[in-house]
Amino acid sequence: MLNILRQSRAVLFGFLEIGALALALYYAARWLGPSVSSGEPRRLADTLLPALTAVGIGFVRLVTPPPLARNRAAARRVLVVGTGKLAAEIEGLMVRRRHSRTEIVGYAALAGEPVAVRRVRVIADAGSLLACAHENRVDEIVVALEDRRGMPLQPLLEARMDGVTVTPYLTFWERETRRLNIDALDPSWLIFADGFRIAGATNATLKRALDVTASLALLILTLPALVCAALAIRLDDGGPVFYRQQRIGRYGRPFDIYKFRTMRVDAEAQCGPCWAAHRDARVTRVGRFLRYMLIDELPQILNVLRGEMSFVGPRPERPFFVERLVADIPFYAERHRVRPGITGWAQVNHPYGASVADARAKLSYDLYYIKNFTILFDLRIMAQTVRTVLFPDGVR
Repeated sequence: MLNILRQSRAVLFGFLEIGALALALYYAARWLGPSVSSGEPRRLADTLLPALTAVGIGFVRLVTPPPLARNRAAARRVLVVGTGKLAAEIEGLMVRRRHSRTEIVGYAALAGEPVAVRRVRVIADAGSLLACAHENRVDEIVVALEDRRGMPLQPLLEARMDGVTVTPYLTFWERETRRLNIDALDPSWLIFADGFRIAGATNATLKRALDVTASLALLILTLPALVCAALAIRLDDGGPVFYRQQRIGRYGRPFDIYKFRTMRVDAEAQCGPCWAAHRDARVTRVGRFLRYMLIDELPQILNVLRGEMSFVGPRPERPFFVERLVADIPFYAERHRVRPGITGWAQVNHPYGASVADARAKLSYDLYYIKNFTILFDLRIMAQTVRTVLFPDGVR
């Protein structure tokens, strides 16, 4: 409730400033332009209102805290229950996110739990959460315990009934980073968490309509580039223009993905299936340019129109690698609950990588996307993808 009031205040002040500025421009135009009634002197109000409006803007600025102070006033004050590994991860996260609107006011220790936090003081024990919350004006309590059998249920219940938000560690991490913490993830949290509505009838219909519309629009816009790329590949080494490769799609079903060929025809004759390396020697001259401009991915529009892929979703991987990644990374198979995509939340947030560690990092974004899917989220990812195309970084 407190955060809603703060956000409402900020919106109100924004409207006041915009309205004041609009009035200033309107009356300034009337004052500088010809009189509405020809031959009549301008009214006193027409002369004074621009000055009065300017004074009004100044007053609004005066009573509105400056941006920095406003951000601090609106910061969510958080008390963390726990001082162990998970609490230390929150501490490290907040150090990296210096401009976050979340402020950790302290940690509440449990008896016998090791203290791994270093930079923020332990201000309470788990038995006095409500009193500590009142004393430190706490908006939220985050439970960061590896062993939840020692959770202080009664103090947490008292705080919750008093209006303090109580949040599990995984939910807090998801909100702050916009990805899921794979290392701390457990099935019970996934089962009871909100979201995962991408497969609903309405969402599925809207997403499919967006896929077809966006794919056809992209096909029309990029048709000249597609023709030029095909000619360049053919003239470069005389090999085939397109490259088909088996990938794993929704529900683990294999399909053939279409791409412009960017490597030599015998690229995997010796090494077999392997991830692309930095400055990979197997990439052709034309292929390097196509990869840099991401043009090599455009033939996947055909996969989207055929229903094998979506425009936005987790990137499909090859069966050889999927078998390894499912064995090495928890919950990796869950990304196959949805259609893979040409672009995705992982692609716009994580640099290109070709390792198990990179696959783990990308999975944290993919699961966040599946959990929090909306059509607006898809549109946002598309917009960020356009920026990535205009300013390529990390392409191999």
